[in-house]
Amino acid sequence: MVGLGVGAVLLGGAAHGAFHRNSPLFGRPITHVGAKPGERVVALTFDDGPNPDATPAILDALAARAVKATFFVLGRHAERWPALVKRVADEGHSIGNHGYYHRKLHFKSPGYVRDDLTRGTGAIEQAAAVHPRLFRAPHGFRSPWVTAIARSLGQRTVGWSLGVWDSDRPGVAAIADRTVNGARPGSILLLHDGDGYDPGGDRMQTARAVPLIVDRLLDQGFRFGLLETG
Repeated sequence: MVGLGVGAVLLGGAAHGAFHRNSPLFGRPITHVGAKPGERVVALTFDDGPNPDATPAILDALAARAVKATFFVLGRHAERWPALVKRVADEGHSIGNHGYYHRKLHFKSPGYVRDDLTRGTGAIEQAAAVHPRLFRAPHGFRSPWVTAIARSLGQRTVGWSLGVWDSDRPGVAAIADRTVNGARPGSILLLHDGDGYDPGGDRMQTARAVPLIVDRLLDQGFRFGLLETG
């Protein structure tokens, strides 16, 4: 019985490390923004882009409000729309690596993970002439070697505090309400400017929600920060 109990604990720990985006078990990710406890700062992050419709609309909304965000770019989408990746960089936003294929990495071999992350890095560098210093795993799923491989490429792994399931397209108001109501000092907010599986997937609900989110959080005294890579 003792052996079964220990096995259950080990299995539970491994599952937490694999499936929980902020678990430190397989390498400690960045889980918050802001240096001081209670500082009213949040980080706005976008996954799975670029997208030819949503990404420009989001960039326009951010530029109009002088707000910076972090975009975790998918390599195969960067190859399709390199000018959008360059625009993200040129407008002062941070670019992170989201891999190349958007496949869940927790059961992939070290060789596969390294190839996926390296391809994603190369696509970003080719498009924007910048080296991404951040990495976010698709769905947040990791294995014991994912974070280590990202680190070997010069990239810190990033989790998130609040995901609002905007990819389900619940409506503009729902996306904005979930984000604003769930934001806390130090939160890393996860939204999507692209579709990890469909290059042309519709993310315009998110794009239309972004100005509402930013305006309401600014009205509440929040500011928007970029993630530290040191």
